[in-house]
Amino acid sequence: MIQGSTGLVAILGTPIAQVQSPANFNRWFQAQGLDLAMLPVDLRADALPGFIASLRGWNNLRGCVITVPYKQAVVPLLDELSTRARLLRSVNVIRRESDGRLIGDNVDGEGFIKAAAAHGFEASGKHALVLGAGGAGAAIAYSLAEAGIATLDLADPTPGRAEALATTLQTAFPALVIRDQVAALGGYDLLVNASPIGMGEAAETPLPPAQLAELSPHAHVADVVTKPAHTPLLALAQARGCSVQAGPEMSLAQMPALGFFMGVMPESL
Repeated sequence: MIQGSTGLVAILGTPIAQVQSPANFNRWFQAQGLDLAMLPVDLRADALPGFIASLRGWNNLRGCVITVPYKQAVVPLLDELSTRARLLRSVNVIRRESDGRLIGDNVDGEGFIKAAAAHGFEASGKHALVLGAGGAGAAIAYSLAEAGIATLDLADPTPGRAEALATTLQTAFPALVIRDQVAALGGYDLLVNASPIGMGEAAETPLPPAQLAELSPHAHVADVVTKPAHTPLLALAQARGCSVQAGPEMSLAQMPALGFFMGVMPESL
C-alpha cells in the first residue's frame, strides 16, 4: 500500500511495460516490511529534461533506474557521474542526494557478470562478441574488460557506434584486444545480444540464423531482452547445445547494486 509516508524509487524509459524491476523491487520491499515502492514511468523523449529537473525537488524520491532509450540521453542532465558512467557516457541508475543533486552510475555490467557466473561462465581469458554498443552493450563490454576478457568484438547497426565504443574501451584497457567487427562465430566463448532485437512479438535474431548455426556448443549465449524471456536467439543457441542466459536474469542479478546505489537496499541480498 502506497501512502503519504512511502519512500519512492522509479524506473524511467519507453516503452516500460516489459520491465521486470517494479515487480522485483516491490516484492522485496514488501517481504522486508519496508515503506518503499517503485513506480514505472513511461516518458516521452521531449519531456525528459523537465522530468529529470523535477527529481531535484522530489523530496520523497530516493532515486531512479534508467532504461531504454534514455541511458545516454540523461548523462548531460546530471550533476555527477561515476568513473565508468563518465567513460561510457551511459547511466542506468540515479541517486538523489538530500540537497537535490543527482548522481549517476551504470551497473548493467555488474548484473551481467553476476548472472553469467551463475551459469559457470568466467570471462578471464575468453573470447566475446557483444552485439549492440548502446547503454547496456557499453556497460557489459566494460565489465567484461574489467573481468579479464582476452578479446572483445563489438557490432552495432548504427554506423560508427561500435568503433566509438572500441576506441573508448581501448583507452581504459590498453592491453585488451578489441575490434569493431564480427569474426567466425565458432571462435567465441560468449555471444551477447545487448540490442532490442528480439523484443516483443517479432521473431527476429540479431544475426542471421544461418550465421548463428556456426556457434560452438560450448559457447555461452546471453540476451538482455526481457520480454519474451526466451528470445529467438536463445532458442537457436539452446538448440545448438549452448548454455543460455535470459534478460530477466541480468535484471534480477543487478537489483542489489541498483538498490544499494539508490540507498534502499543492502549491497548484497
